[in-house]
Amino acid sequence: MALHVELLQYTGEPEKIISAAAKLCYSSSGVSDVLDGLDQEKVEKFLKMLMDLGHESPIEHVSFTFGIEGVSRSLLAQITRHRIASYSVKSQRYVKEGQFEFITPPAIEADKRAHALYLTSMQEAQKTYNELADILSEKYLAENLAAGMAEKQAKNQAEKKAIEDARFVLPNACETKMIVTMNARSLMNFFHHRCCSRAQWEIRALADEMLRLVKEVAPTLFALAGPSCVAGPCPEGKMTCGRAVDMRKKYKQEA
Repeated sequence: MALHVELLQYTGEPEKIISAAAKLCYSSSGVSDVLDGLDQEKVEKFLKMLMDLGHESPIEHVSFTFGIEGVSRSLLAQITRHRIASYSVKSQRYVKEGQFEFITPPAIEADKRAHALYLTSMQEAQKTYNELADILSEKYLAENLAAGMAEKQAKNQAEKKAIEDARFVLPNACETKMIVTMNARSLMNFFHHRCCSRAQWEIRALADEMLRLVKEVAPTLFALAGPSCVAGPCPEGKMTCGRAVDMRKKYKQEA
């Protein structure tokens, strides 16, 4: 299943709002007139000043909400390490994986033997999941009916309880969907880490697509977004990929 990302919502006029916050910090403007006179030239001036000063708190005033699908549960474990964000994720506890979609790593897909083995593993996981769900559903249904529960309610509760445990056999490859909201400062940090060439391939692809989308609505704000080496030295030390020049060209061309 292919990665799909949509920018569902974002703070209106994000660059202007950030500029207003910066203006309030560095001028005598009151809140009633803080937006006055903020044309595109002044907005760009304030944003450049913030970048030069390293004053990042004003960019927290704007947020971006993404709809994401076609990603694995393995990616979910990575993205939720970015704690200053809000996540809503398709639940394997309440949604039965009748025929789960799965993500295939490119290296596996490119190798005929590896791909065949991988597909077999996915099929076996689905089969085991279905069998476990059926066995547990029957057990819980009998218990519910014996307790005097109405048949329809007994079936619904039995299935929900059964898939709570059956999901333990589902692989990290299992596809999931989520809605993610981050403020611009958290997004910058996310891009620094996940656009880096050392990031895992799947979350790097997600980060690149998210960056492409936010650049469309806030190009000045995200002009230097991307891996840390785009706007400064590589922070990876001896683990560096050694391609900082190439990375700067790539991400600045996309600005």
